[in-house]
Amino acid sequence: MRQRFWFNLVVLLAAALAPTWTPQAALAQALLPRTVRVNFGNTNEQALMLAREAAQLAQFQQFDLALPRAQLAVQLAPKAFQTQGILGSIYLQREQYSKAIDSLLLAYNLKRDEPSILFTLGSAYLRNKDYQSSIQTLQKGLTLSPRSPGAIFDLGNAFFLTKKYDQAITEYERVLSIDQRFWAATNNIGLVEYERGNIPQAIARWRESLKQAETIEFRAAEPTLALATALYRQGQRDRAVDLAVEAMKIDPEYGKPSHLIENLWGERLMADVQPLLSHPRVRKIIEESEAAFRNQPRRS
Repeated sequence: MRQRFWFNLVVLLAAALAPTWTPQAALAQALLPRTVRVNFGNTNEQALMLAREAAQLAQFQQFDLALPRAQLAVQLAPKAFQTQGILGSIYLQREQYSKAIDSLLLAYNLKRDEPSILFTLGSAYLRNKDYQSSIQTLQKGLTLSPRSPGAIFDLGNAFFLTKKYDQAITEYERVLSIDQRFWAATNNIGLVEYERGNIPQAIARWRESLKQAETIEFRAAEPTLALATALYRQGQRDRAVDLAVEAMKIDPEYGKPSHLIENLWGERLMADVQPLLSHPRVRKIIEESEAAFRNQPRRS
């Protein structure tokens, strides 16, 4: 599992820009886009207003509307860390990693004591596969705010991707010491154990992860499919297929190898999941999902 914590910076900066902001107000504004008008009498105030709007729109996935506002905010107030930070976060969500890093570095140089900027920058480095920079940046942010589960989780992922398995598990366990219901950390310990050949330990972690997700009333597709893969390898074929079908019903995206790789599935697990993804019952759900997506009406 590779979660994206860029959202944290958007929320933090939006709140700082507008203490009275509410999700309902943001949704109303997001649903009623307007033409941007610039009052050059107070460009800094106008820039912060635009940055606030961009942050609100981004939280509702309205990136086509958010990005031009964020870009204009930066043009009006290039030395405001809020404008640079929000622009960088939006670039990160749009997977424009180099632009995200450039904007977030500018935000950091403008405000070096804001850990959320470092955490989002570390996430951008991670997505851009610059793992050493990610590790260094996240650790720097954690010196300012040591109890941030999302940032520690990202740090664990960076260690995992550099095959520093012991350090990865240390960070995932550190996440769990702060938040016992952080099921993604337990899931990723299972991913590490599987890559190290510790199959029983991986199975135990995935079962634990599912229980943690249930405590927050969440059905987790990833540990369900991972557990199915391990059981299939052990010869529990019927149970494994049932679990794989359940995982696809929760989220058919996990039927795509590219999605699994993006979520840190290693070589062993990827090799072992292939028979399950090819099973007729599992394949049927994946194909139905793909057909439903193709038949969705296209936006004009």
